[in-house]
Amino acid sequence: MSTMVRVDLRNGAASDLKIVDQMMQAAFEPRFGEAWTHNQVLGLLAMPGVWLTIATIDGDAAGFALSRRILDEAELLLLATVPTFRRRGVAGALLRSVITDSASQGALTLHLEVRSGNDAISLYRSVGFEKVGERHQYYRGRDGQAFDALTYRRNL
Repeated sequence: MSTMVRVDLRNGAASDLKIVDQMMQAAFEPRFGEAWTHNQVLGLLAMPGVWLTIATIDGDAAGFALSRRILDEAELLLLATVPTFRRRGVAGALLRSVITDSASQGALTLHLEVRSGNDAISLYRSVGFEKVGERHQYYRGRDGQAFDALTYRRNL
């Protein structure tokens, strides 16, 4: 098991999308169909209430979170950790940041969706997320295989 290290977080912007694209391609396995396109992320970043958080370790891009708030609800849209930085606290730091940022912006609940069987589920549960729904065969991998999506919610 890797040791925990200092994870630095900063606000991201459209100028970070090249590195976000690289992190997403490294972090999301194509067989699950979870990665977003550059234009999908760019389009969302242009919308009000959307924010990007970049995690670095010793100056190297280690992960990111993309979130949005609409009225009193927030949603974690994407969370990724570069594989070489996994199990070092990156995802936890990003998730805690999204929780704090969502609450400070006035959100009362935080929602997320995750593929069934994803290792991140234990992290989400550890910080108070509860399963509230399921979307059967929601994700489509490149080979056409379908995977269920689970929806989770946490009160803030």
